[in-house]
Formats: sequence, structure tokens, C-alpha cells
Amino acid sequence: MAGALLVAGTTSDAGKSVLVAGLCRWLARRGVAVAPFKAQNMSNNSVVTGDGGEIGRAQAVQAAACGLEPSVRFNPVLLKPGSDRSSQVVVLGKPTGTATALSYRRRKAELMDVVLATLKDLRADYEVVICEGAGSPTEINLRANDIANMGLARAADLPVLVVGDIDRGGVFAHLYGTLALLDAADQALISGFVINKFRGDPALLEPGLRQLRALTGRDVLGVLPWREELWLDAEDTLSYTADGVVGRPAPPVGTQWLRVAVVRLPRVSNATDVEALACEPGVSVRFVTEPSRLADADLVVLPGSKSTVDDLAWLRRTGLADAVTAHAAAGLPVLGICGGFQMLGRRIDDRVESGAGAVDGLGLLDVDIEFAAAKTLDRPVGTAFGEDATGYEIHHGRVVRNGLPGLVALADGRSEGAVDGPVLGTHWHGLLENDGVRRALLAWAAGLADRSGFRPAPDTDFAAARAAQLDLLGDLVADHLDTDAVQRLIDHGPPANPRLLSPGAD
Repeated sequence: MAGALLVAGTTSDAGKSVLVAGLCRWLARRGVAVAPFKAQNMSNNSVVTGDGGEIGRAQAVQAAACGLEPSVRFNPVLLKPGSDRSSQVVVLGKPTGTATALSYRRRKAELMDVVLATLKDLRADYEVVICEGAGSPTEINLRANDIANMGLARAADLPVLVVGDIDRGGVFAHLYGTLALLDAADQALISGFVINKFRGDPALLEPGLRQLRALTGRDVLGVLPWREELWLDAEDTLSYTADGVVGRPAPPVGTQWLRVAVVRLPRVSNATDVEALACEPGVSVRFVTEPSRLADADLVVLPGSKSTVDDLAWLRRTGLADAVTAHAAAGLPVLGICGGFQMLGRRIDDRVESGAGAVDGLGLLDVDIEFAAAKTLDRPVGTAFGEDATGYEIHHGRVVRNGLPGLVALADGRSEGAVDGPVLGTHWHGLLENDGVRRALLAWAAGLADRSGFRPAPDTDFAAARAAQLDLLGDLVADHLDTDAVQRLIDHGPPANPRLLSPGAD
């Protein structure tokens, strides 16, 4: 059976996803047939796979690092939170209903069977499978039913690397405590540590690394340096900077900047749609949560939402709905994507997601939306702004009446989305990743916003930017990890007779 390794983290956003992507890229560049695997992901950032399902976006990025098309096998269980207490459960790419935290526990045994069978199949098809944990492996209140961290590692006898984010502070305590709180059988699988996002002279870490080794019997197999270029495909919007800036905007090609305000909805989904805009020189993209931040925006974006009706109500409570409406009334551009598109319409009839029934939209587009029980999952092609376009659709809401021209023209003569003066709407995620479409949209928005000094860059290549990030991750693994030790873990599993710590080993 193929070798495998599980990357766990001391916390959410410690660096599991990027380390898995980096390991996958490092192995793929050496000619190894490698695949990613995340048993259970909780995220509203997802993509549609070639086999017709839906998986977490991070696993699609990891698949790209391997040189593979996304597959439902890479993320067999996806939880999409619709509220603080419930999530849609997607199994092997298809929605299977909604579960609360308590009711989901009762499904864990059944889902573990799915997870293990899927991992077994992957290990039969690939030389190496790099697995990613979820959250922290020491959420001891959830350990009994765990299918993503030590529960998976124990069932499949996987060596585990634990990664900690030193930028948060307290990384040695995080690493030691993660190990010590596990029971003895789980501790036996913890095979090494990785420190992420280090800034400064590595020599300053050496005393701590030696002491951690003396205390735990485990080596730190690498210290990955902080690299500000690594920001694409963030797992959630919390990964962006404190003031909401997306990416590292380059100076404009022309004489003016174009300012983009993206409303950070409470249940935002596929927020990564706007990252392609942030790759453009002279385009400043910010996430905003209150009306005053729209006052100086040129383009306003309403992104996707896992709870369209609830997030629309939030827009109204916060005053953002009035601010978006005023922006459009001034002739300034507004773009709605998926749930954001639905909010811009006249009427939403939702008896599926929220159960609210008929509610008024913002009325900026002459379309009516009705939610269906069956989810639309598609990867269509067409043209927008006269440019070739691809994208993917993930939504329950469907257009049942459209009194406007479409934004995207499909090959069969149909259209998708809607256009009314300065207001655009589309269900297509990934539309802005098409270079020609993105440039045309920016030129259109700059014209409406009277930004005559802004010029779209003629050569921004979003696919190349993403590939460069994956190559950088592969370089970081090759240059800063003990790859010989990592390879031994993949080939031979956890070391024998590891040291066990109290209290977990008592």
C-alpha cells in the first residue's frame, strides 16, 4: 500500500493546508504520483470537481500542487456552516442534508467507513497520499468521534506531523501541549513538529528547538520562514490582514488606483473569488463590514453566501444595504456573485436554506430567485465582455424570472446572470480568474467610477500567479524541511517506542 502522512495543526490556520500543498508540490516535482486527502473539511470555500461533486477549495489547490484535477475523493466529507449551530453535510461531493453539532456526531461511524474506504482507494492508486487534519487534534471534547485527526491516524496507522504558527506566539507551548493532551496511543503516532511563519534569525530558535526535543523526544523537522507572497487561496477571510486588505497590491500601471470594497458577509462563501482582482497592479481590494467603508469605493462586490436570506437581513441591519443601493444609484459599479447576485434581485423565495419563504431583495436587478432542494453543481463555459470565460456554479437559488440581458453568453444561445447599467450579477464563481474577463470588468468599472488614470495591466496571468505560489511552497519544503526524515515517515510509518508524556500517557 502507498505511503502516507497526516499533517495536523496546533490550531486552525496554523499552516496545515499550505504545508500539505508544499509537500505535494515537492513530491510531484520529484516524479512521485501523489494525491492530497482531507477526511473532513469545514469551509464555505468550495469548488466543483470534474467528477461532478463539491470539495473544499484547499483540496482543489492541493490537487493542483500534485498536477491533478480536483476529485471528490480528495475531500470525502465537507461541512458547510449555514449558522452557528448547523451545517450542510456534503459526502463524496453531494449534499446529504443538514446536521447540528450533536446530530452530526451520530453520523460519525457511518462517515468513518466512507473516509477509510476512500483513503484506501487513493492509496491503491497513488504512490503517496498526504493527508490534512482539521482544526486541532487535541480538541479532547471531540476525540471520541474524531474522523479527521487522530481518529483517522489511528485507524490508518499514519505518522503525524504537527505544525504550529510561531507568528501567533506561544508555539513551543502549543506543540508540547498538543502532544501531552493526547492519550498514549495517539501520542505514539506524533512523529515530529514543524514551525511555520518564522521571522528573524533561525539561530534564535535553536535553544527552544533543543529543549523541545529533550522534553518530547521528537524533532522539529523544519522551520518555515514567513513569506508575504503567500496569500492566494486563503481558507477563510480571517487569513487576510487586520484592516481587510487582500493580497499585496502592486503600484498602478496608470496614474490612479481602483478601489474595490468587498462586503464581508457573516456567512460569506467563496470569498476567494476576489483574489484575482487583488493580483492586478493598482487594484486595492478590501473586505468591509460597515457602511462608511463604501463611501470612497469605486467598485462594490457582494460575494457568495451560505445563508443568503440571513446575510441579506444583516446587510439591512448594518446599513450596508442602503450604502450599496446608494452606490448603484450614483451610477457606480456593483458586482454580485452567487448569493450576492441573489440579494441584488427583486424577490427571493427560500423554503430550502432559511425556510423564510418570500422576501424582498435589494431591487437593483429585475430578477426573481427561487431556492430548490437540489443543488446546482456545474462547470460551464461561455463568454463575458466578449472574452472567453469558464467558471463553476454551487447554489440552491435559481433564477425563475429575468427581465434583463445576461452577463455571460453560453454556447447554446442561453445567457447567465444579469446586467442593468452599473449593476452586474452572476452565479459563476471563478469568473474573475479569466484574465480577459477581469481586465474588461476593471476597465468598465474604472470608466463608471471616473478613474480615467487607471489602466488594467495587459499581462497579469492569474493561473501563473497561482502556480508560482505552489512552486514557492514546494521550494520552502525542499529548502527548510528535513525531507529525508519526512520521506522515512512516509515510507516506514511512525518511529517505534516514542516517548510518552503526562497527562495523556498516565
